Amino acid sequence: MSAQLINDVKSIFIDTFKTYPLLIFSPGRINIIGEHTDYNDGFVFPAAVDKGIYAAIQKTGGNISTAYALDMDSKIEFDLEKLKPSKEGSWENYVFGVVAEIQNRNKIVGNFNIVFKGDIPGGAGMSSSAALENSVVFGLNELFNLGLSKHDMILISQKAEHNYVGVNCGIMDQYASMFGIEDHALLLDCRTVESKPYKIDFKDHQLMLINTNVKHSLSDSAYNDRRSACESISTLLDIKALRDATEADLETVKDKVTPSNYQKALYVIQENNRTKKASKAMKKNDLHTLGALIYDSHDGLSNQYKVSCVELDFLVDQAKTNKQVLGARMMGGGFGGCTINLVHKDHAESFAEQASKAYLKHFNKACSVYFIKLSEGTHIVK
Repeated sequence: MSAQLINDVKSIFIDTFKTYPLLIFSPGRINIIGEHTDYNDGFVFPAAVDKGIYAAIQKTGGNISTAYALDMDSKIEFDLEKLKPSKEGSWENYVFGVVAEIQNRNKIVGNFNIVFKGDIPGGAGMSSSAALENSVVFGLNELFNLGLSKHDMILISQKAEHNYVGVNCGIMDQYASMFGIEDHALLLDCRTVESKPYKIDFKDHQLMLINTNVKHSLSDSAYNDRRSACESISTLLDIKALRDATEADLETVKDKVTPSNYQKALYVIQENNRTKKASKAMKKNDLHTLGALIYDSHDGLSNQYKVSCVELDFLVDQAKTNKQVLGARMMGGGFGGCTINLVHKDHAESFAEQASKAYLKHFNKACSVYFIKLSEGTHIVK
């Protein structure tokens, strides 16, 4: 967590609103394995990281509220009685959505001011949106004594994304950001919304992210399209979600679905099983098995679920040529963002350099490398 950023939002808040704010840090997240399984009621393996959203928030006596996104140097005033979504893609929808969903629970939110800034790289697939939603709901819960539990708060954040942002996301991002535990990853059951923490000690290996610095525009529509394909196959199988299906079950409806939707459902079933196997491998400190599962995950995301892109595939291929990398895959919604790599600590810098050079040469565009630490979830900064 950056002391500099928390001081930035604090001083700008005080300069702008002439009062002292409550300070909140809400982390982004990585996901070791279990991609696109969350909205299929499956298992995922996320962890909160030391990059996120830094927010300063306080009540105001005025009759309007103000939100100030420092990264975009954009400020908006709004009336809590007249909330409606702004045009698609507007950052303020994350704030409006959270307030509206709190109001939908018959909770009274008074006027407030918020200033926020992030250090999650844009488009990296590390869920800056969930971090922002969580910082808003967490702050408002504190300021107005709303009595919301952390579980209530993540459901509010998720609903804000569905109803105001228009992305039909699962619960993983909000959960990992809110409930993260320092030095741990969480094996999260997305049906029960309960998790088991696993202490992460990769000994002489570490996790490293490489950002393609691309974001192909079809990501949101493709996401919603895949979600509906999964739901229609679940209906066909007469089950609640693909988490309940086996490969044998899927075979029984193979002739009733398109080949591409069959592959998507097969991917989800297999990825769910990989995630459970990964938790066992992690428990035994069997990093080679974990790495192989991570590579298999990417293969499924690229060839079956079809949410990868040439840039992501290129970086995973770079990892495969290096014996010091045990596993690599695309992470997040897809069509850009980061790869996550399990790499030997002594060789992480040289792999980063080698992959970056090759990427620049091939795409005439730079990628970015991030070394991350696993962090505590959304909390007040004293």
